[in-house]
Amino acid sequence: MAIKVKELPISERPYEKLEMYGEKALSNAELLAIIIKSGTKEESAITLAQKILSLGKEKNSKQDNLEFLQELSIEEFMQIHGIGKIKAIQIKAVCELAKRISRPINVLKIKVKNPQDIANLVMDELKVEKKEIVKVVILNSQNIIIKIQTISLGGSRFAHVEPKDIFVEAIKRSATKIILIHNHPSGDATPSEQDCKFTKKIEEVAKLIGIELLDHIVIGNNEYASIKAHLLKKGRIQ
Repeated sequence: MAIKVKELPISERPYEKLEMYGEKALSNAELLAIIIKSGTKEESAITLAQKILSLGKEKNSKQDNLEFLQELSIEEFMQIHGIGKIKAIQIKAVCELAKRISRPINVLKIKVKNPQDIANLVMDELKVEKKEIVKVVILNSQNIIIKIQTISLGGSRFAHVEPKDIFVEAIKRSATKIILIHNHPSGDATPSEQDCKFTKKIEEVAKLIGIELLDHIVIGNNEYASIKAHLLKKGRIQ
């Protein structure tokens, strides 16, 4: 029978250790054990946490890289004996909180100077998504962000987006410029031919209604690509 957490020396129990030494002193397993709260008769919360972390190796995750936790479904967590639906939901909730905390506190009033500025705003959110998500950044004439709006949640392929969905909010706000963003779940940010054709189509519509499409940014896993730059390099735009 495994040693229970309460049978450990006080200085080694996750709750007490955090209180005494601070959260940075705890291992990933100990932090996760606090979220799990309790183990089973056979295994402690720390052992269960270690089993969850071992799933990262199965997904070829680098050591101490916890991003895989955001990718796991409730059902995948529940495949571990001792992790029921409630514990799985608690872990998913913490993962989502971590993702939201990593976002900029206030994206409004940020002036966009280059594609990197946009990538910095959405990278942590989109790089772990397994479905394609399309966002539109609405800007004023000084390239200051008015709003970032999610307009489509797609499947594993390119999300279905209608031009009207892209421009409706920009028109409401009398915006003069927009930037499109979408992610590649594969992690490879290289623009596809479909991405390029879609961008040129949206640019044509934008010109008709007097709104400038500044760029279309593709987000991969810690990488991004500007479709405008890609098309320029290929000699398909001037």
